[in-house]
Amino acid sequence: MGLPEVSIHPTAIVDEGARIGPGSRVWHWVHVCGGAVIGENCSLGQNVFVGNRVTLGNRVKVQNNVSIYDDIVLEDGVFCGPSCVFTNVINPRAEIERKSEYKPTTVERGATIGANATIVCGNRLGAYCFVAAGAVVTRDVPAFALMAGLPARRIGWMSKAGDRLGDELVCSIDGSRYRLTGPETLEEISG
Repeated sequence: MGLPEVSIHPTAIVDEGARIGPGSRVWHWVHVCGGAVIGENCSLGQNVFVGNRVTLGNRVKVQNNVSIYDDIVLEDGVFCGPSCVFTNVINPRAEIERKSEYKPTTVERGATIGANATIVCGNRLGAYCFVAAGAVVTRDVPAFALMAGLPARRIGWMSKAGDRLGDELVCSIDGSRYRLTGPETLEEISG
């Protein structure tokens, strides 16, 4: 059995040079620029834009109306909710070109970004973190952190399976266990 083909909707624009892995789906009105690298089994929802210097890992799901600008990396298994926002310049002005001032953003493996959340550029979102809908991330996010608010602050911890962890730090979905290794760091100790 061969690798599944890439599925590209007829309304989508995929510029020459873009690399899209097998099994990926590109839906209505998507634009993928020529320098983009998209992994296997990804899904780009309606009206998504993917810039030239963007890398998406495998199994990334980007819901409708999301623009992923240059210098953004989404690692394997990242979920971007509808209309979440990425920036790439801290102090934009229409009259001043600042392409040389782009700040890279990395979203690590398995992270979830909720609908309408904003990720200010230059930050790293840790593995399996969970950014609540409407939150505004203005600083680095620890792995497994549950972030909410404006600006976003940590209000708890999430497991790999997407369960909000209680004081015992045990996932009720898969039984995995976690431990605090510092005031703002959590690690999985069994899975």
